[in-house]
Amino acid sequence: MNASPSMIAEGGEEALRAWWMPFTHNRYFKAHPRLIASASGAYYSLVDGRRVFDGLSGLWCCPLGHSPAGVVKAVQEQVATLDFAPSFQMGHPAAFSLASRLVKLAGRPRDRVFFVNSGSEAVDTALKVAVAYHRARGEASRTRIIGRERAYHGVGMGGSSVGGIPANRKMFAPLMIPGVDHLPHTFDTSKMGYSRGQPDWGLHLADELERIVALHDASNIAAVIVEPMQGSTGVIVPPKGYLARLREICSKHGILLIFDEVITGFGRLGTPFAADFFDVKPDMITFAKAVNNAAVPLGGVMVDESIHDAFMNGPEHLIEFFHGYTYSGHPLGIAAAHATLDELAPTGAAPNAGLIGQAAALAPVLEDAIHSLRGEPLVTDIRNLGLAAAIDVAPIAGKPALRAFQVFEQALNRGLMLRFTGETLALAPPFISSEREVRDAVEALRESLRATAALN
Repeated sequence: MNASPSMIAEGGEEALRAWWMPFTHNRYFKAHPRLIASASGAYYSLVDGRRVFDGLSGLWCCPLGHSPAGVVKAVQEQVATLDFAPSFQMGHPAAFSLASRLVKLAGRPRDRVFFVNSGSEAVDTALKVAVAYHRARGEASRTRIIGRERAYHGVGMGGSSVGGIPANRKMFAPLMIPGVDHLPHTFDTSKMGYSRGQPDWGLHLADELERIVALHDASNIAAVIVEPMQGSTGVIVPPKGYLARLREICSKHGILLIFDEVITGFGRLGTPFAADFFDVKPDMITFAKAVNNAAVPLGGVMVDESIHDAFMNGPEHLIEFFHGYTYSGHPLGIAAAHATLDELAPTGAAPNAGLIGQAAALAPVLEDAIHSLRGEPLVTDIRNLGLAAAIDVAPIAGKPALRAFQVFEQALNRGLMLRFTGETLALAPPFISSEREVRDAVEALRESLRATAALN
């Protein structure tokens, strides 16, 4: 192993071997480690001294940037006051107040919130709720779940089953839950290439749900789950009217509609939730990531009151829903969420007064900047929505995903950290970014594309 001096921190090569890293090319990484020492604002500092702009808000999860004072203070005070509280048969006030605050922010004041610790847990919880709900109503045959191609819904077995990324599924096929089907994805560069915002083409793809319903019969289908904007596979934006049409079909057949808003929730599209942006009301919303600026793991599911109430039968001293986690509603995660919402959407302030409003203001800046890359070497498509954008790059024959990785490394050398997956590069800066920082990030990407093209 060619260990660099910057890597010889605590533990050295032995420590590098010990951690089996998630979603990482482990062998390459440990030969060429990229180690973060600290973070502040919109920037990371690497152990070799480089300062790098965080072009993906951590992993879509740090809209406030890093170590915001209010969140730091809230967590410090909380750990000194109440470090842990059980959520089985007990509770703590801040969790109840956060649940109330969240449903009001979402414009769903009568919803119930089921707290979990991650997006993966949120999805698996929502799927359990959906199946159990129909059973509670006397429709136990409704067990089938409909996902979508190219979807990412976390790594739980439920989320992996409804997800539509082949690499995330192929090794675990024997463990997949039965009774899952998939809608086609909505991405076709020949029809929607270089779209700004929502593409005009593709509404008809929602009608594929009617075909699936006819195949399986509505009486066997519990729920449809979609990301309003597919993030992990590269900012795939829904066609105009597509989500509203899914809502119409689900309502027609008594099928629950679940929006996975782990990426889009809390302002990424310039509104509290994607449901607001698209003006479509799902039956459940899963959330995580930005809810507390990723300070402490926290997620949850917003559940329509009518779904919740279907469980509220039988003797009051008995448990209604046998599901939950040791760390559900963890006091530290809850405290961080309250502090984060104070910045994103201050209570009683105008809708655009907080950082969600700033994200909305930055969105056209990112749109203009990212589309200026059209015609640059290697670029085959560009798309954007809200404060999120992606570009596709031409692959190297016989070496899938290598080109995007090369651009990623070139960008890191130029002070920009972004996300690469397959042949796609994604950019989703923190809401605290300045217009200049957004433009500078895109210019660093431009230079990186040119440098990568010169390598090959």
